[in-house]
Amino acid sequence: MKKYIFTFVILLSFTSLNYSQIRDYELGSVYSAGKARQNIYGGLYDYSDPEAVNITVSVWGFVKYPGRYIVPDYTTIIDLLSYVGGPTQSSNLDDLRIYRINDKNQEQMIPIDYNDLMWENGLDSKYRKVPTLKRSDILVVPGESRMYFTDWLSLGFRVVSALSILATLYITVQNY
Repeated sequence: MKKYIFTFVILLSFTSLNYSQIRDYELGSVYSAGKARQNIYGGLYDYSDPEAVNITVSVWGFVKYPGRYIVPDYTTIIDLLSYVGGPTQSSNLDDLRIYRINDKNQEQMIPIDYNDLMWENGLDSKYRKVPTLKRSDILVVPGESRMYFTDWLSLGFRVVSALSILATLYITVQNY
């Protein structure tokens, strides 16, 4: 009986271990002199320029720090992607989207390819034009969650430990 209890305790301790990849997603960071002010508990980040017109834009999706940003009106999409901490490994940069309300109060979706942003000067302006940010724009960085080796390992350990606990319970019940 002691052998089964010991096995049960060992298996239970394995189920509590987490082997998944550690991700460092913070919501914000504290204010530092000379750097941008960031709200530590909300998703509002202030990169405003006191000598320029500032606009509020939102960034959603697979970026490190999603939220609302107060930025100067001359901010490019590349700058905004830098402010948000960059895209995550799971992001799909070929399908960036800007959602905005046009002059007729209709929602408009503007698809953007990251390569267009990087090679903006080399683009033929007849065919493609990289949009500028406007007030109340929403930049969406799509993506999909990916399972890494450590995630699969964690899942495997959990399944094996659950099955071994059930097998131990079955053997213990059969012996009584």
